[in-house]
Amino acid sequence: MGVTNYEYKVVPAPKKAGKIRGVKGTGNKFAVALTNLMNEYGADGWEYQRTDTLPCEERQGLTGKATTFQNVLVFRREIISLDDIEPIPTYAEPTPEPVAETTVEAPEEAKDRPAMAVPTFQSATVSTAPKISGHVEPSEGNAPPVKPADTQDVAAQ
Repeated sequence: MGVTNYEYKVVPAPKKAGKIRGVKGTGNKFAVALTNLMNEYGADGWEYQRTDTLPCEERQGLTGKATTFQNVLVFRREIISLDDIEPIPTYAEPTPEPVAETTVEAPEEAKDRPAMAVPTFQSATVSTAPKISGHVEPSEGNAPPVKPADTQDVAAQ
């Protein structure tokens, strides 16, 4: 496995405790606010590291500068690289073992019997041409087709 890498997040510490129902005292309210903040980041995978107080230079007025101190919370979480992820094993179909050729001898009582005849089949040709109804071609020895009764000559009647 490679070197473990981390990413960091620095957020300002709460300055006010705010109103929290059922909690009395400034210290208790502040502790609940800090706990909620840490749990919020912890749910996203961030691990609390420390609280730092750092100087911050701010502008005051048109030309002045003042140094203030900011309280910040430092969180970190591990960066997972693609190199650290173990591949999921894939399973191939097992290669069948080669089967040794064996000769099977017929039992003694079967050796005296005559061999069974294996039936043979002749192939047949099947016509797939569509059948056309209503029209018959005259052939030798057949009489010409007769017109249906409804189409016979009216003058003959």
